[in-house]
Amino acid sequence: MAGGAPEGDDEITGINVTPLVDIVLVLLIIFMVTANMIVRETVEVDLPRAANTQDKTVQGPVMLTMDKDAKVFFDGIEVAPDALMSKMKEAVVKDKEVRAIISADQSLNYGKVMGLIDLVKEAGIAKFALNIQKEAKPKTASP
Repeated sequence: MAGGAPEGDDEITGINVTPLVDIVLVLLIIFMVTANMIVRETVEVDLPRAANTQDKTVQGPVMLTMDKDAKVFFDGIEVAPDALMSKMKEAVVKDKEVRAIISADQSLNYGKVMGLIDLVKEAGIAKFALNIQKEAKPKTASP
């Protein structure tokens, strides 16, 4: 017969994995594109820029943000100064090695940012980082 099954009753010994690989790669690309949108903070601040930075980012469970009006946000939620201290102490109780990432608008007074850093230290968080935005090209000093 011309359109019938093949004459031999051989078992299929190979599996075609090409469609599986294609699907996995498409899912990976979708994940990579949408990951930045998922992680984006809810509070927009104008971060200061630094020309010489390392490409490593510090990951930590405590995100502190101070906007241009000096409002403080703990993990994206606005909190009062007294509630901020209790939330940070709760984080220290949960994890002694907790880290904090502080993002502050560059238009803020230096003293307000230092006040936030002092609160972080007072709460018992020994390790913290200041979030900055890396400039595309370092500026050259003009003579």
